[in-house]
Amino acid sequence: MGELGHNSAATIHLLAEVMKRAYADRSEYLGDPDFFDVPLDALIDKNYAKQLSKQINAQKATPSIDIKPGNLLPYESDQTTHYSVVDKWGNAVSNTYTLNFSYGSGIVADGTGILLNNEMDDFSAMPGVPNGFGLIGGEANAVEGGKRPLSSMTPTIVMKDQKPFLVTGSPGGSRIITTTLQIISNVIDHGLNIAEATAASRIHHQWLPDEIRVEKSLNVDTRRLLEAKGHHLVEKSSMGSTQTIMVTDKGLFGASDPRRADSAAVGY
Repeated sequence: MGELGHNSAATIHLLAEVMKRAYADRSEYLGDPDFFDVPLDALIDKNYAKQLSKQINAQKATPSIDIKPGNLLPYESDQTTHYSVVDKWGNAVSNTYTLNFSYGSGIVADGTGILLNNEMDDFSAMPGVPNGFGLIGGEANAVEGGKRPLSSMTPTIVMKDQKPFLVTGSPGGSRIITTTLQIISNVIDHGLNIAEATAASRIHHQWLPDEIRVEKSLNVDTRRLLEAKGHHLVEKSSMGSTQTIMVTDKGLFGASDPRRADSAAVGY
């Protein structure tokens, strides 16, 4: 990844192709593990990753219609909020919480003043029917009493030498997963500092619809190269609002995403 260059057409092409396949598997295999036997070991198996990577053509986009949930190897918001905290003892917290859309479900519990969330939208109302964020789901995430809906919230702590290295996360609905991915890749693969990694242009692909969402700041030449590979690009408003801390030998470095107001990186 590092050799391909940060936000080059080659890097974004590879990211988009990986994102498509991950979201295709998400639609089929992820749901509340208390109700559905999530094949976790198979999904994170490195041999399965190699199997998927062989499907990727470095010069041409694979149409989403040709991508299906993988044959797993056998077992051998926009209105979401995220904050990251690291204290002086090195303890780390990455926390994402949500109402799912503005004012949640729009219903207040009688006598409490508490807004009820809209997490029912995170269930698959019907297999193959998109939710409010356009995500496709299946039977694994069907509505059922006592069951937890599948969520895109991805609070993340990256460990290095058994200690926290990156503490990050973001709001953004279905784009949370890919936003967090790009923060991590920007730092680890491309060597950006946490401020650069946060401000860099973002892209998103969620399998269906078959389009790469790009921010306005993405280079025009890069866009043309991606279109030449067969990608359909759609310009969207800014994606995500990451709140990240990098733990280094020189101290803690925090970066609050400039894409949204009313957030900050604060030291102690």
